[in-house]
Amino acid sequence: MQRIFVGAVLLGLVAATAAQASERKAWDSTYEPLPSSTTVLRNATVLVGNGERIEGGDVLIVNGRIERVGKGVRAPAGAVEVDATGRWITPGIIDVHSHLGVYPSPGMRAHSDGNEMVNPVTAHVWAEHAVWPQDPGFGAALAGGVTAMQILPGSGNLIGGRGVTLKNVAAESYQAMKFPDAPQGLKMACGENPKRFYGGKGQAPMTRMGNVAAYRAQFQEAQEYRRNWQAWERRQREGTGNRRGAESGGAPATPPKRDLRLETLAGVLDGDILVHIHCYRADEMAVMLDLAREFEFRISAFHHGVEAYKLADRLAEEGVCGALWADWWGFKMEAYDAINENLLLVDRPANGCAIVHSDSSEGIQRLNQEAGKVMGHARQVGLEIAPERAIRWLTQNAAKALGIDAHTGTLEAGKMADVVIWNRDPFSVYAQADQVFIDGALVYDRSDATRRPVSDFMLGQEVQP
Repeated sequence: MQRIFVGAVLLGLVAATAAQASERKAWDSTYEPLPSSTTVLRNATVLVGNGERIEGGDVLIVNGRIERVGKGVRAPAGAVEVDATGRWITPGIIDVHSHLGVYPSPGMRAHSDGNEMVNPVTAHVWAEHAVWPQDPGFGAALAGGVTAMQILPGSGNLIGGRGVTLKNVAAESYQAMKFPDAPQGLKMACGENPKRFYGGKGQAPMTRMGNVAAYRAQFQEAQEYRRNWQAWERRQREGTGNRRGAESGGAPATPPKRDLRLETLAGVLDGDILVHIHCYRADEMAVMLDLAREFEFRISAFHHGVEAYKLADRLAEEGVCGALWADWWGFKMEAYDAINENLLLVDRPANGCAIVHSDSSEGIQRLNQEAGKVMGHARQVGLEIAPERAIRWLTQNAAKALGIDAHTGTLEAGKMADVVIWNRDPFSVYAQADQVFIDGALVYDRSDATRRPVSDFMLGQEVQP
């Protein structure tokens, strides 16, 4: 009898799982937060991520969410108490520009899946379809306090394809890492990379004017594709989408032919897919802003942008973020005219949106130090940037650029409990992440080897911060 009961339970579970699977759309997130305990982190310097700093502050986590932040926070009976005296607490770091999983370690040709360089426009490809969840780089980034990241295609093409935002959790598939309800991004690239590669083969584009002509042609085609679909959907709603309707000039009985390339670009025009543009020179950023104006879409962020300081006010006015390095430039001509104060000037306007990004499997491990370098450059010119402001470059602003700021990026009540406890001021060169929580679950603990990432590809080496 017991076997029959157990069998019935198992059949019920299988049926429930099958029903859930049938309801899920292809490519949807299957992410499920890890089990977590009610936890209170006590007596730390808390950088909330919205400009607020609390000395001797507490952070209460309940059901994987931030419940309360402040001093003397009362915790429910049975809550796990963590003494963070002398330490700092911040939101989890978010990297808006990563290639982990598509250019994973070990770095070899068999693992090189970030650039589909067969055509200057590959809007139909999705970076997520190449993400390798076993990349040891994810664990190394976690040890650096990174709890979420956007994985992008490379910059070899004018339009490289869709990006995906992931939670930095161990999983067997990218779908199980995919940030719930995060919009996809579209990777575009200005300047040297596309024209050098394709022009070098005697193909278009060979010049920057060829770059822009191709962008315009693509979005013009996408506008027509979008109009055709909108017209067909409207007539279906009106009941004229039938054979008779088609004969009398109404909607055809069948929808327009689906085109994955144009579907992506139409998603940009609809505002469902966020635009991220690899672009170094200020004049090219200005050109891309006018491209967006012509075709009525919004640019979420310019990435790399070593000349962003030249049009910082315009970026702020148009609500465009600058995802930048602290001080990396000079490696090619378009990356030449840089200054140490670039990110500071993008951050200066009241509504400026400056972000520190990595574009590197090494840099993502130390984004806190990259932000610290920006603070150091500021001191050299007589400016003092408070930690509570600088943390926004790694958290709140990054979340805004990815369209996930309603869910994460600050330690405000109701948001996902993506939290890092640092052993000291996180902008110190000596800072290390002591503990990392994702949705309230402890996923990394520097003092506990069982709470650190393990990889088959590290050949017995521990992932170290």
